Amino acid sequence: MDWLSVMVGVIVGGTAALLATYVALRRRVVRLRAAEERAQRQERLAELGALTGGLAHEIKNPLSTIGLNVQLASEAIVDSGLPDEDKAMLVRRVETVERESTRLANILNDFLRFAGRIKLAPVDADLREVAEELVDFYRPQCDQHKVVLRADLPAGPVRARVDPALVKQALLNLLINATQVMAAQNAGSRELMLRLVPAADSSAKGPRTVTTREVAIHVIDTGPGIPPEKHAEIFRPYVTGRKGGSGLGLAVTRRIVEEHGGRIELFSEPGKGSDFVIMLPVDGPADSSRAAADDDARKTVLDRLFTRAERQA
Repeated sequence: MDWLSVMVGVIVGGTAALLATYVALRRRVVRLRAAEERAQRQERLAELGALTGGLAHEIKNPLSTIGLNVQLASEAIVDSGLPDEDKAMLVRRVETVERESTRLANILNDFLRFAGRIKLAPVDADLREVAEELVDFYRPQCDQHKVVLRADLPAGPVRARVDPALVKQALLNLLINATQVMAAQNAGSRELMLRLVPAADSSAKGPRTVTTREVAIHVIDTGPGIPPEKHAEIFRPYVTGRKGGSGLGLAVTRRIVEEHGGRIELFSEPGKGSDFVIMLPVDGPADSSRAAADDDARKTVLDRLFTRAERQA
């Protein structure tokens, strides 16, 4: 009987060990795949940025010239002796040129933010203070679109190692996207909430509880919601459901979050609104290994580009 108990114990222990090994290997494979996908995306972005940086510079100069001349033309029209009706018509046309050139410049800037290298300047920051500043800054925009903006913030500071300016940019993209989507609705409530959940706050409401090493920032809206089949698609470049949108806002937000070593998740149902959740590690990005890998990828890409250019010369 003792021998049988020993055998059963050995079998159970061996099975448990095999299961634990399988789970550990599975997690390692998932991490390796995620790292490989991130490296491939970084390489594509590095090549894209290297190829388009000079072109973008050449586009910016004519756009600045167009903007300046449009202003001068508008002033000349107003000061001219033309009839008021003709003045108004010409001014409208000039304003159209100015508006479209400004839109093109904004699209170009969004593209450069997406394709270019994002240089983090992480510091030990209070995310509660960052959220408060952003809410104060963005509230007038919400008032203009008749959107009620609320903030659900902890009473005390929430510290994490982040780049405050880039975190604000990532959150601002989400706020702008939600506001514009709700403003396009003809009916329904227009409410927007920025919620900050400290690390290891098990009492916090939401689809997922944060870990002891992560801080969560929710951007919650009462918009039309997003179908499940489009959850992954909306983070891709140039995918937008809004007329006149560049389709880069969410892509830029994801890049900023991933550069911090975090992730962005979406919980949404059609007709019930959306909850975009940014998860940021308290300790900040893994600077040394991540930066070295990114630099090696960029050097490899640039070497390829220079070699290709020398062959074509």
